[in-house]
Amino acid sequence: MAKDKIPSTPALRLLRQQRVNFIPRPYSYEAKGGTAVSARELGVAEHNVIKTLIMEDDARQPLIVLMHGDCEVSTKELARLIGVKSIRPCDPKTADRHSGYQVGGTSPFATRKNMPVYLEKTILELDRIYINGGKRGLLIEIDPRTLCELLQPELISVAIS
Repeated sequence: MAKDKIPSTPALRLLRQQRVNFIPRPYSYEAKGGTAVSARELGVAEHNVIKTLIMEDDARQPLIVLMHGDCEVSTKELARLIGVKSIRPCDPKTADRHSGYQVGGTSPFATRKNMPVYLEKTILELDRIYINGGKRGLLIEIDPRTLCELLQPELISVAIS
């Protein structure tokens, strides 16, 4: 994506409609590069790049987990916290269908399906975060407290460093 051309995505349209203060941060996307690539391209700490993960419980009900880029999710602990037998990541096609976004460009804003959102609580300790804007190669810089106001997530502690 050209750095001077910011695409219009459902996520960005929602943020603009809600008059949210954010900064688009385009970067050169690399397939399977993940948060390490976006952090490197933007010159920010990978810990501040937040992954939007589409997962599902044992009843195949989808949910969103927002996690630091340099951490993994303890699905066992998350399942225990929310009172289900198990949690697993969705396969890419299922994740795309639930979110309306392509894996690698999944935003927690303006998803196709309304899903519960779980936020690793240590994200709120950061001044600024970088989260997907709804397209591969596009993060948005935003205050994590604004993220909380918009998404009303349940705060969790399930990070594995």
